[in-house]
Amino acid sequence: MFYYLKDGDPEIDRMLASVCAMGGEVSCVSKVRWRFSDYAETADRSAESLKHAKHQPRSKNTRALKSKLYAVQYNWFRQRFESDPEAVAVAWNGLTGTRRAFMSAAKDTGTPHIYMERAPFPGRVTVDEVGVNQVNGLAREIGFYRDWADAADGHGGGWRALKDILVSRKAKKRSDVGQTDATADLAETPYIFCPLQVPDDTQIKMFGGWVKNINRFIDLLEVAAEALPEGWHLRFKEHPSSKIPLTDFLEQAAAAQPGKIVIDNSTDTFQQVAASRAVVTLNSSVGLQTFWYDKPVVVLGECFFRMPELVTPVDSMSALWRVFSDPAALGYDAAARDAFMNYLDRVYYPEVIREDGKVGVAPEKVLPKIEAALASRRR
Repeated sequence: MFYYLKDGDPEIDRMLASVCAMGGEVSCVSKVRWRFSDYAETADRSAESLKHAKHQPRSKNTRALKSKLYAVQYNWFRQRFESDPEAVAVAWNGLTGTRRAFMSAAKDTGTPHIYMERAPFPGRVTVDEVGVNQVNGLAREIGFYRDWADAADGHGGGWRALKDILVSRKAKKRSDVGQTDATADLAETPYIFCPLQVPDDTQIKMFGGWVKNINRFIDLLEVAAEALPEGWHLRFKEHPSSKIPLTDFLEQAAAAQPGKIVIDNSTDTFQQVAASRAVVTLNSSVGLQTFWYDKPVVVLGECFFRMPELVTPVDSMSALWRVFSDPAALGYDAAARDAFMNYLDRVYYPEVIREDGKVGVAPEKVLPKIEAALASRRR
């Protein structure tokens, strides 16, 4: 039985069900499930779920209630998996809150599990038996992708065809963050573009983990902006889905570095990428999507495309200063990007199928991942 944790978003739930149906019988598991008999691991799993919850409780009492919720959910999920030796767990994201409790229960019982998430490729979805985002199962050495390209005729720019359907994310939470057309002179002044992530993104971590929030990231970039050559500037745009405005904080940074920092929340994100000389990011999907525009990318955080052949990894403030002091020297290996992106296009990211008002996932790239998940079942 393939059990998927109900997300609540109809489109996501249909994609989850579509993947499950490729493996066998399907059962939708509601989040409104609990069991009060604890396991030895319950307290630890509850604490992990709370630590990685997207919305952190502000009061002690709310924190205690949320911790208890994750504990009783974990207990029920685990009992369910223990009672079905043929179970397979499937969840959207699977890294935060209740989703993490669900997948932790699967891991603790040796139940095969599959993670899903939106993909940075247009019209695609992530399906991975290891994880999503920076903890996915993709190889972290460029040699893997070069070898694949040699064996599968994966060199060249086939992946570039997807650029035609790449569109900027529409603002859902903010009326002051838009996607309007750029002015004709946008590219005349050289700049590094920084598309910001949402402040409550659980993936924000850099410099060995000691930087864990978006404000500190902006602080570091503010200081580094001073190193930019004459005539260059650092250009910020807030995330269209962010419910937490950073405008005041960004304006303080701009005031501290007159002429070196610009805030542009109006112009289309990819038009700003296209007109830039480079992009700097923690681990935003825009960093990967920048490859379609043949721009260098500077990465300060942890992400699956953080390979020196693809981007410029930065691990310290001194390294960031050196990069900003000579941004024209930034580069990348174009052939390595071709091999990597062709692999993602042809092997890793399954297509989302929309037909007759229904949403599903193409099976060709999913079935090998189901097989890999089943092979991991604890004997």
